[in-house]
Amino acid sequence: MTMVTGIPAGKGAGSVTEDSSRALWLQQARSYLRNADPVLARLIDDRPAFDPRAWMAQLPPMDLYGALLFQVTGQQLSVAATRWTLARIQALFDGHLPAPVELLGVDPGKLREAGLSWRKVSTLRDLAERLSDGRLNPDVLRSLPDDELMAELTAIPGIGPWTVQGAMIIALQREDVVLPGDLALRKAVQVAYQLDHLPSQQEVLAIAEKWRPYRSLATSYLFSAAFERTEARPVVPHET
Repeated sequence: MTMVTGIPAGKGAGSVTEDSSRALWLQQARSYLRNADPVLARLIDDRPAFDPRAWMAQLPPMDLYGALLFQVTGQQLSVAATRWTLARIQALFDGHLPAPVELLGVDPGKLREAGLSWRKVSTLRDLAERLSDGRLNPDVLRSLPDDELMAELTAIPGIGPWTVQGAMIIALQREDVVLPGDLALRKAVQVAYQLDHLPSQQEVLAIAEKWRPYRSLATSYLFSAAFERTEARPVVPHET
């Protein structure tokens, strides 16, 4: 089944069937969320043309390593700073995000000059080494359930839940992911649910329980509402 958070389908023999399958899935998911949560019902009904994958069209093509690199780059950075740093990294690799072997082949100092902190350079090199020497297998990682994938990747220093959750959405197109540690999402929940305080991660998770198994789609609607208010376009969520 085509995931709602996936990269838009390309032209080709299977694209019509794939698009039809996705449209049906999206209709079912929206209907489920409307019935499960009146707040989301309002967000959904106010945005009849909303495409939850549109923001991903702004991103460069990326596999799991690329998505993790992207998320690590964005840790504690603004959208503008993330864009700038990512462009500098791509410039080191002829305009694309590096594969693990490519990243290991470049002088770490060049990555630092591109805008990554030494801590982030260390994290990305550690991850690249594990993927290159066989300690981690990308195909195996892609097949793991969310909780097992989270455990495998957060064992690497510098990779936390927020980083993995973003990669699950971007690269693996998982449908039931929420980012409770994301400050923008917490603010969006506060406004949408008219809370008198910024919700904690635990409160966000509690609210999100009713969205299962479509938490990725629900999260997309909340981000959309948040960025509409600030008249900005989301490129990547950011952690607290």
